[in-house]
Amino acid sequence: MKTPFLRRTLCAALGGAALLALAAPASAQDAAWPTKPIRVIVTFPPGGSADAIVRAISPRVSERLGQPLVIENRPGAGGNIGLTAVAKAEGDGYTVGLGAAGALSANVSLYPQMPFDPVKDLKPVSLVAAIPFVIVGHPSVGVRTQAELIALAKRDPSKLTIGHGGNGTAMHLTASLFDQMAGVKIVQAAYRGSGPAAMDALAGQIPLAVTDLPAAIQHIRAGKLMAFSVTGSRRVPALPDVPTVAEAGLPGYESVGWFGIVAPAATPDAIVNKLNAAIVEALNDPAIQTSIRAIGVEPAPSTPQAFADYIKSETVKWGQVIRNAGIKLE
Repeated sequence: MKTPFLRRTLCAALGGAALLALAAPASAQDAAWPTKPIRVIVTFPPGGSADAIVRAISPRVSERLGQPLVIENRPGAGGNIGLTAVAKAEGDGYTVGLGAAGALSANVSLYPQMPFDPVKDLKPVSLVAAIPFVIVGHPSVGVRTQAELIALAKRDPSKLTIGHGGNGTAMHLTASLFDQMAGVKIVQAAYRGSGPAAMDALAGQIPLAVTDLPAAIQHIRAGKLMAFSVTGSRRVPALPDVPTVAEAGLPGYESVGWFGIVAPAATPDAIVNKLNAAIVEALNDPAIQTSIRAIGVEPAPSTPQAFADYIKSETVKWGQVIRNAGIKLE
């Protein structure tokens, strides 16, 4: 699956070498970078998709740069804890962070106060990966298509509850965008991650869930969960018969989770460009792509500028969804 944005960033990444050749000469210190290990703060716990992605690309990035990447997991507050540490670090190229859609675009509209400014305090390095979601239901829901689901939600909204991965997460916002575009108001239930939401849908404790592929795909294939639609702009190869939300009746709908590497704002462009080149090379490696896709994630390398533009567009998009839904977090 590649969204229109992802197709553009993949093309831009291939032209990255040409852009780097036009960059201004770096200082001697920047040219020598790196001379010691690079700390990568991951804003999620060990074992999840974000952590797996960083560990998949780390060996190739380390090989290209000649220094190891030291992964430090700092989850919490929707990614704000880890990215605050990145924002406050020295801009010397030795601390970077892996952030997600929430902390880099949605949180400014979700939280009354932010401990950092995603635009002013951080410098985008590269988009890394995108995660499509799938809207699933227990067979007892009694409908089999998205159109039938929307009709049921309009006819008898009290019958439906949809679980998601937690308040303020991309899955929460995915469900809210679905409500707004479908003209329905399905009751939402927040879980601590997509796995528990999918398990409760599987058990019939809730009728619906919006979840990532790894948490649901084996149950969909076994017929224990119904897949109504996937949330990206294209069908997912692992579920070729499941339409997108847009195909199934809501034109223009698109929602994917995503991860990207950012650095402190003061990090020199020469260092950012060198790190970007190493990340793009790793993400374009067929073996690494296979390992990332195996966990239901699509590699999505980009140029720093393309990633910056994407963060801005996502901030506007999700800010509107959050305001319309009246979502606030403390």
